[in-house]
Amino acid sequence: MDRLLEQLITEAARGLEEAEGFGTAEQMDFTGFRGRVERMDDLLIAALFPQHAGQLKSLDIPARLAREQYLHEAVGHLKRCLEAVLPENEAEQERIVHVMLASLPEIRRKLGTDLVAAYQGDPAAKSADEVILCYPAFIAISTYRLAHVLYTEKVPLIPRVMTEYAHRLTGIDIHPGATIGDYFFIDHGTGVVIGETTTIGEHVKLYQHVTLGAKSFAVEEDGTLVKGIKRHPDIGDNVVIYSGATVLGGKTHIGNGSVIGGSVWLTHSVEAGKMVLARAAVSGDLLLRDNLPDSLAEDATQLSQLAAML
Repeated sequence: MDRLLEQLITEAARGLEEAEGFGTAEQMDFTGFRGRVERMDDLLIAALFPQHAGQLKSLDIPARLAREQYLHEAVGHLKRCLEAVLPENEAEQERIVHVMLASLPEIRRKLGTDLVAAYQGDPAAKSADEVILCYPAFIAISTYRLAHVLYTEKVPLIPRVMTEYAHRLTGIDIHPGATIGDYFFIDHGTGVVIGETTTIGEHVKLYQHVTLGAKSFAVEEDGTLVKGIKRHPDIGDNVVIYSGATVLGGKTHIGNGSVIGGSVWLTHSVEAGKMVLARAAVSGDLLLRDNLPDSLAEDATQLSQLAAML
């Protein structure tokens, strides 16, 4: 390397140090942090589904031993990451590891219900194997359910890095703070956004480009955003939300059994068992099942197709 280039590199490095300001981590070493979190996520999913997500060339050893192998490596990465975000708190680091391991059977149970929802909810799904191997939503939901445990335990950074990893892989953005019930399915999935304080009941189905977001942001007197408040909607049980729909606001509740049509922009609550279509929502009115013509109201398939088209 010639002398001029060496001098330019030295000056650039010095200039970067002088330019550091907000966002500079003091006494925190995040070197390799994101890579370790992502590897940990892959390993935990491999432990949940060793025959599908595993990294071994073949399962020529019992699944239990394969799981143990994946978990040993995953715990190693988790410990290193916890050392970065919870320095000098070894007791808390150990507790988090124990909680994560103890949560895995329940996470696997929940994902089993999500598999059922995907298989039963998509006529294109020929088997559970196809869902696990091919459906990006299942990757995103698996990562979310793992990250949610760490979020609930108030672990800094790690759960967000996990779900952003899944976001990068799948185009599905689920905040680890969201609360999501059993039998959850996202069909296609690209562009789905689920905010931090969203709650979703059981047997809920979303399509691509659905946003469950915040209506507005409260601010302090100095103009900074108020954090830690309820900002995102509550979705009841047995709800279907079609592609491109946007549901906003911490006080917005979608009642059980409701259907939200495609491209709807919704900032108010919907009673149980109702349908909202885009044309009706624009005028501020609800197109309800009991207001539809009898021939259409009796045909659930037509209702769903109509909601998807509008």
